[in-house]
Amino acid sequence: MKLKYLGHSAFYIDSANVKMLIDPFITGNPTSGEHVDHYYNIDYIFVTHGHGDHLGDTVSIGKKSGATVVTNFEIANYLSQFQLNCHGMHIGGRHKFDFGTVKMTPALHGSGIQTDHGMIYGGNPAGFVIEVDGVKIYHAGDTGLTMDMQLLARENIDNALLPIGGNFTMDSEDAQIAVEFIKPKMVVPMHYNTFEIITVNPEDFVAGLPENVSGRIMKSGETIEISL
Repeated sequence: MKLKYLGHSAFYIDSANVKMLIDPFITGNPTSGEHVDHYYNIDYIFVTHGHGDHLGDTVSIGKKSGATVVTNFEIANYLSQFQLNCHGMHIGGRHKFDFGTVKMTPALHGSGIQTDHGMIYGGNPAGFVIEVDGVKIYHAGDTGLTMDMQLLARENIDNALLPIGGNFTMDSEDAQIAVEFIKPKMVVPMHYNTFEIITVNPEDFVAGLPENVSGRIMKSGETIEISL
């Protein structure tokens, strides 16, 4: 299975049986270097919350691809006006899809959706534990550090994708504590250096990780292979 970083908090997962996007902020993403046209052959789109830098190109990709959008119930309801295929979930919910199991996890953040008529309620922000081909990937979404993350150690996470940029989310120091709670095999930092206010050095984050956890700084556009 391949994991590609599209900049900010956007990732593309390509396995033998499924192709998926997480928080597909491609158009307007200054760190992406990608084009939305390259991602119209998608089976699933995961959206952690309603902010524009995470909801991103969900509507255009969903329309072109026919992908199923997995998100919270309120965002799924909002997206229904665009005739998208949606699967609504909520915090703590677990569901078995054709590719594997997904669990929606808590995140401490906001989720308002900006529209032409102002901001509307976007439900609870969340993260996802996504199991594909027996591999578990945890995408934290935008979140601060929370004691609930200790429960994720029971999930046996293979790869954790954690925000480190501070201001809107955890900073590097808190994300290091999150790693101690979650106990993943590998961690990839995200949600940093997209905008000036979240400028950090990811090397500082990796340097403070426990010795038994592999830290991988991914450049935008980089692809890595992940396995059990």
